[in-house]
Amino acid sequence: MAKRKKISFINRQRSKKSFLPPGTVEVDISMQSQKVVITVLQFNENYIEENIFSQITELKDLSNSLCVTWINVDGIHDANVIEKIGSLYDIHPLTLEDIANTDQRPKFEDYDNYVVVMMKMLYYEAQLNSEQLTIVLKNNVVITFQENHGGDAFYPIRKRLKEAKGRVRKFGADYLCYALIDAVVDSYFNILEVIGDKIELMDEQLIVEPTPDALKVLHAMKREMIFLRKSVWPVRDMVGSLERSETPLIQPTTDVYLRDVHDHVVRVIETVENYRDLINGMMDIYLSSLSNKMNEVMKVLTIISTLFIPVTFIVGVYGMNFDYMPELRSPYGYAATWLVMLTIMISLLYYFRRKKWL
Repeated sequence: MAKRKKISFINRQRSKKSFLPPGTVEVDISMQSQKVVITVLQFNENYIEENIFSQITELKDLSNSLCVTWINVDGIHDANVIEKIGSLYDIHPLTLEDIANTDQRPKFEDYDNYVVVMMKMLYYEAQLNSEQLTIVLKNNVVITFQENHGGDAFYPIRKRLKEAKGRVRKFGADYLCYALIDAVVDSYFNILEVIGDKIELMDEQLIVEPTPDALKVLHAMKREMIFLRKSVWPVRDMVGSLERSETPLIQPTTDVYLRDVHDHVVRVIETVENYRDLINGMMDIYLSSLSNKMNEVMKVLTIISTLFIPVTFIVGVYGMNFDYMPELRSPYGYAATWLVMLTIMISLLYYFRRKKWL
């Protein structure tokens, strides 16, 4: 089972790599106990073959002019695998460094013989998790590097390839690259659906009975939305740069599909912004509910205090130990005092009721 990546807003990896030369592949040693799995799919309209490699010695140049080759690397914690693939397919050392650095922001880079797309693959298991995804597009070859085995959004693409459904078997590597990006963006909608359900449940709870635990949940949701916004916003610029790129690796027929992905990303961003506003509004509702609750308690206590202030005054007056107080010797003095006190309290209650304070 892949180790979950904790969401963090502070980039700590850069401090460890500050004094390393450019192009150094520095991997996460905490993940080295897991195996790197390399899956290779070679296909065209009438043919498909799948192979799985687990040893670095099995790697070789799998380029085929008659087929599209998709090499998927699950796990980027083995520097030897990354460097071997980089050597086989002439990938620049700076790109290899970025592949191993899991704190990269989504971006697009255009080199002489390939283009690189980096983005976050998100999935929800009790909490929002993420892993870095790197897509390298070459002539008839697509290489994908996934950080771990956690959130694989490529299952629908594999299924369509094996069942020969859709256009992905009929078009080239650039269309496969588009399909992979589109699958990741579509997974964002699944994340937003889960968060939307949580927001709806939390909204109902805040209206019925706000609890201290609700504030912790709201704070966690706010952090998730901040991370989601950080992961999604740059994707819009990345897809736009890919669409405007003049690289010969992307055919003009694929541009229309990239524009569709761009529209999807914009919709995701708009939904993220709406959810952020809703969560901020719910935090205001929570604080207002607590304030209203406190005001209700203070109102009750104030009314009780107001009722007993004049009564306490009367009791205090007749509690003085003077010998010459006319009412003390009256046979009806006790009853009269009670009658006066009850009359005052009832009058105050009637007054509060008319003012709608009760």
